[in-house]
Amino acid sequence: MADSSTLTVRLPAEVKNQLGVLADRTRRTRSFLAGEAIGAFVRQEMEIVAGIERGLEDFRAGRVVDHEDAMDEVDAVIERAILRDARAPA
Repeated sequence: MADSSTLTVRLPAEVKNQLGVLADRTRRTRSFLAGEAIGAFVRQEMEIVAGIERGLEDFRAGRVVDHEDAMDEVDAVIERAILRDARAPA
């Protein structure tokens, strides 16, 4: 098993109760489920932060697109999708 440590977390009573029900139904421990949930949350948030940092670096380096140009591209993608869907057999 990988290295682990203990973390005490304060939860609303209802969330703790739901976690217990989920643990019973899935035959997993509350601790396992909480660890999985926290791990998934942390990975997701780290990806968001990394994306923001990449965006800030692009901005600082001048790698930006004018808002109007970006919206024109988005509108064109939407228009192509609408046309494609209109031609699709029902």
